[in-house]
Amino acid sequence: MAPLAHPAGLTLHPFAARIGPAMKLYNTLTRQKEEFKPIESGKVGIYTCGPTVYAYAHIGNFRSYVFSDIMRRAFEYLGYEVKQVMNVTDVGHLTTDRDSGTDKLELGAAREGKTPQEIARFYEQAYFADAARLNILRPSIVCRATEHIQDMIALIERIETNGFAYSTGVGLIFDTGKYHDYARLGKLNLEEQQAGARVDIDPQRHAPSDFALWITNQPNHLMQWDSPWGRGFPGWHIECSAMSLRYLGERFDVHTGGIDHIPVHHTNERAQNFAATGKESVSYWVHGAFLVLGDTRMGKSEGNLITISELENQGFEPAAFRHLCLTALYRTPLNFTGESIKSAQNSLHGLLDFGRNALDWPESGDDSWLTPYRNEFRSTIADDLNTPQALAVVWNLIREGNKRQARSAWKTILDFDRVLGLGLEELVSTTSEVPDQVRKLAAQREQARTEKDWGEADRLRDRIAELDYTVEDTPKGPRLKPQP
Repeated sequence: MAPLAHPAGLTLHPFAARIGPAMKLYNTLTRQKEEFKPIESGKVGIYTCGPTVYAYAHIGNFRSYVFSDIMRRAFEYLGYEVKQVMNVTDVGHLTTDRDSGTDKLELGAAREGKTPQEIARFYEQAYFADAARLNILRPSIVCRATEHIQDMIALIERIETNGFAYSTGVGLIFDTGKYHDYARLGKLNLEEQQAGARVDIDPQRHAPSDFALWITNQPNHLMQWDSPWGRGFPGWHIECSAMSLRYLGERFDVHTGGIDHIPVHHTNERAQNFAATGKESVSYWVHGAFLVLGDTRMGKSEGNLITISELENQGFEPAAFRHLCLTALYRTPLNFTGESIKSAQNSLHGLLDFGRNALDWPESGDDSWLTPYRNEFRSTIADDLNTPQALAVVWNLIREGNKRQARSAWKTILDFDRVLGLGLEELVSTTSEVPDQVRKLAAQREQARTEKDWGEADRLRDRIAELDYTVEDTPKGPRLKPQP
């Protein structure tokens, strides 16, 4: 049951200090911003709730994964050694967060006439392809639920031995009444839940908040395993508990996910962890807010999805969407509109224009003027991943860099991009490779302008545009850019 491993960590840049300044994170459990104190000095363990791989991930999903990626990058930039674990849910996630409905993998299989395993591998691959286009670093460990069933069974046995489980006709159920702190993470009103309880799903449950650890009453489910409680499959929540504790230990630093996970999935994980270990396993629960389209969040149940491929088909680069994510604090809603993505793409192109210009500038001898920008950038990312303020630092540096025309300004921005993750260096080098035909047309146009043959110059500009390039006249001569 080995995980899908990938080398973790980034080489520390000369600009980065070993550790510092102190990171602060908003902890959902305490509802306040706290100074980060690692369990093991200089190291961070992060568990990221990963995709349920029954359909394409949409940009609402990816806002959460961009946020987790920025957190990882920020910790590494500040000098920490990071171990990030992410699950792939390929069984057990039913169509409601509670224990009713159909397994989402079986829905995908029925939709496409394939097996659940075929569906899972196809959409897992699609997820990682889109994540790569957004420059999201692959986690240190990626673990599939179906490859950790024995870990889940072992954890459930511990929970049962400790007196936190009972059986019903559905399967083995977690007794939330045995965990006195159950409601805290989600600020749940359990009395209201009890008053409005429905009993048609499982009338044998002690409370409506109780949830399934192992489900045995679906004999036609396509993915089942033998267990001490009968043949069946795991509940969704036990999967993340089992895999996070296996790879990060019974105490680890950070658990990330979307705010929709707080009231049920993460609340239940926390309860399971305590029932098995007798302690608080996660130090910091950190959650990202929704991407909003119109008046509602973007989500599969809302039916208002946009994928990365669809964005590209509309002429927007994946890096533009990542830039849009940077413009809002991760825990505040982000409104997605045609205007907001256009603005993000224009800003991205502005960054690339600065980079292309800077490649023509000389190295400066004294770079001490950059120190305040570096210090401010580090402080902003350490302040609960304040990417909007970090972008403000970048644009302030660009304004000063343009005045000084020092290439070191661009090198500093590339250092900042180790956190922002826009892939600026690669984007500049890619867009700088202008085809010879376009360069020749630009040279001919410049000659026509020199001869004041404005009609020919306009004709050549139009010809360049037909080849998907824009020519910009600058004091240093024409500059060619690919059209957005």
